[in-house]
Amino acid sequence: MQQLLEYFAVIAFVVVYFLTKDVFLATGVLLAAIVAQAAFYKVTKRPLSNELKITFWVSLVLGGMTLLLRDETFIQWKPSIVSWAIALGLVGAQLFAGMSLLKKMMGSALTLEDSVWRNLTYGWAVGFAASGAINLWVVNNFSMDTWVTFKLFGLMGLNLLYVFIMMAYLVAIGALKEDAPVGNEDAEVVKESQR
Repeated sequence: MQQLLEYFAVIAFVVVYFLTKDVFLATGVLLAAIVAQAAFYKVTKRPLSNELKITFWVSLVLGGMTLLLRDETFIQWKPSIVSWAIALGLVGAQLFAGMSLLKKMMGSALTLEDSVWRNLTYGWAVGFAASGAINLWVVNNFSMDTWVTFKLFGLMGLNLLYVFIMMAYLVAIGALKEDAPVGNEDAEVVKESQR
């Protein structure tokens, strides 16, 4: 149920787009869905993660510009800007505050040395930066239909790939046993760039 809630706005955007082929209507639905999602978190007193806050504000600004200026370019840039903002946040917190945001999010599920958390932070930052660049490549080289499909399935696939790379790295260095369960905290890192 939690995962469905996390992807609610993106799924609503994709469904409306493919039913109507109207990116502006789909963008309006996306904005309404992300506002409803944030309101649900507020009403149920669930904390809004920093990633969801970034996604919320970037969606409102770029979605609003898409609707006001009738230019789909803004909504197509949104996944890239969100991904790059997360990458900058990860690197910035590590470099300037000496804090691993990944450790803060996943530290209760994984006990790792600070050097491993630092490597994971930089790895995820590279992954998010790459996702942003790949999104723009798709925007500039393919149709709107292809981009909308990529927004849901391609970005999700890329983020799952990063999870597998992270787990392979942890297994390779002996920090994670192959049969050890990994907590839901990993999903926090994955879900945000798909919005």
